[in-house]
Amino acid sequence: MNCRISISLVICTRNRAQQLNICLDYIAALKTSTPWELIVVDNGSSDSTSHVLREFARSVSFPVIILNEPVPGLGRARNRGWRAATGEIIAFTDDDCYVLPDFLDSALGAFADPTIGYCGGRIKLYDISDYPITINESAVPEFFPPSGYFATGVIQGANMIFRRAALVDIGGFDNCFGHGTRFCCEDADACTRASFAGWWGAYAPGPTVLHAHGRKAGDAITLRRRYGIADGAYAAKFILRRNTRRFFARRWCAYLARSAPRRECITQIEGAIRYCFYRVFKTLGAGFKYH
Repeated sequence: MNCRISISLVICTRNRAQQLNICLDYIAALKTSTPWELIVVDNGSSDSTSHVLREFARSVSFPVIILNEPVPGLGRARNRGWRAATGEIIAFTDDDCYVLPDFLDSALGAFADPTIGYCGGRIKLYDISDYPITINESAVPEFFPPSGYFATGVIQGANMIFRRAALVDIGGFDNCFGHGTRFCCEDADACTRASFAGWWGAYAPGPTVLHAHGRKAGDAITLRRRYGIADGAYAAKFILRRNTRRFFARRWCAYLARSAPRRECITQIEGAIRYCFYRVFKTLGAGFKYH
């Protein structure tokens, strides 16, 4: 008799076969009595990723679903993964992240309250010599009410979990966002749309991953600029939406005026302008879908 899947773990990967091998080793060590499945989306790899995935799927007892999404873009790849998933709870991590053994049970526990639609977990450095960026090591739980301001970086795609119903409500991730596109921030964007769709959110320190990103201090300036551009695009998207315009414009302008360093202000404004032009050009072209 088939067991109903309670949680699906989705990983999107592109040309990181060596890192993916280690990631999968940690996944094989997960401990849970809950029926679950692994879904891996190959986002157009040209290395040995497909071989790594086939060999792994043959070596484990839990279901492994291998999908292909040839068009680059993490938002698009995440959509390919969750739409094929059968779990009520859908967890996402990255191919350079290593889940701790109790990850699945901790992720399910964060959704005991049926009003929670999205949740982030703890992200710790795997190598302490790496630069402390794209992590969240907080041990303090947080809750985010519906229709509230959601700052980027609180919940990150390396460790984020959604209730399937919330993803259905918002239509999934924005294909225009995510690594492999002009703008990242597909994680904050999806959480914000879930918030304005009426869902509560949470940060739960229980579900934990180790992030082996490999970046050093010299990489920080470039990475911060990329994220600053994305933050500006994220703000512009919600300023352009009628139901969130006033809310986001007020908070974003206040942030730029009071908190952000001048360089960061300029970068975010640049990102906002880029997004506005991008939206205009895509709207003029065929097939643009604006969330």
